[in-house]
Amino acid sequence: MDIARIATHLFSEGSARRCFPNSVLDTIQKAVEAGEARHRGQVCFAIEGALSFGELLRGRSARARASEVFARLHVWDTEHNSGVLIYVLIADHAIEIVADRGIAARVAESEWQDVCAQLRERFRAGDFESGAVAAVEAVSEILARHFPADGEPVANELPDRPVRL
Repeated sequence: MDIARIATHLFSEGSARRCFPNSVLDTIQKAVEAGEARHRGQVCFAIEGALSFGELLRGRSARARASEVFARLHVWDTEHNSGVLIYVLIADHAIEIVADRGIAARVAESEWQDVCAQLRERFRAGDFESGAVAAVEAVSEILARHFPADGEPVANELPDRPVRL
């Protein structure tokens, strides 16, 4: 049991709303909408302030939680298997990108890790809004390379609004 991690999570309750108020969610949503006009992928942005006490006792990692959120938000359930989740766990300073199998087969994990590293740096500086927008734009750039828009209308299969968990 990691007492320091538990304490950090207890004190981080509510941080998702403080770091990502509605005005920031609005800006991120616009970035998702603009990006999805350039590719056939679906981008979902999720923010969580802290894990529950039970998850902490079980030693849940940010990656495991991101995979669970990926499933819970149905990011895997897109027509072209082209969903991407950007998951932020504020208490752990963790950023995870989970991509559906259609994208994972084409994009190296190192590309996602580069986006996570850039976002982590922006967040360390307290720059949540522009950091999140830059991450959405970087993910959209990757998707546009591998799943470019072909001029046909693309169904919006996932909500563009970021999710606070």
